[in-house]
Amino acid sequence: MDRLLRVRTLQLGMTRAAEAQAQDKRASEADLAHRIARLAENVAPAPTGGNGFALVAAAHFRSRLQQSAEMAEARLIEADRAADRAAEATREARRDQSAIEKLMARADAEAVLKAIRALEVAPPLRKIRHDPC
Repeated sequence: MDRLLRVRTLQLGMTRAAEAQAQDKRASEADLAHRIARLAENVAPAPTGGNGFALVAAAHFRSRLQQSAEMAEARLIEADRAADRAAEATREARRDQSAIEKLMARADAEAVLKAIRALEVAPPLRKIRHDPC
């Protein structure tokens, strides 16, 4: 049982680490999506007195930013799903570990009760002492 508890504890630690990584990835993807959105706001069309090449370049840049934003959104959704899966795996690992802990506690309690019953059934160990003869 001790070995099983150690294994479950290691598995719990690994799933917690995977969950932390998934949360970090989620935060990173959200930050990237936010930065892309800010860039897209800064490239909004504005009337300028320049030539048409600037407008074409700005339109191309906005198009590329839109594609990046869509890909970032897809990565963010996938990161959310991965984080949710990692959280569920952590909950399952915690349930497994607590089940093992409960089994060990139950086994310890049964061993104590068995020892108490053995003492109750055992014949009394009273030594009869005589006075010095």
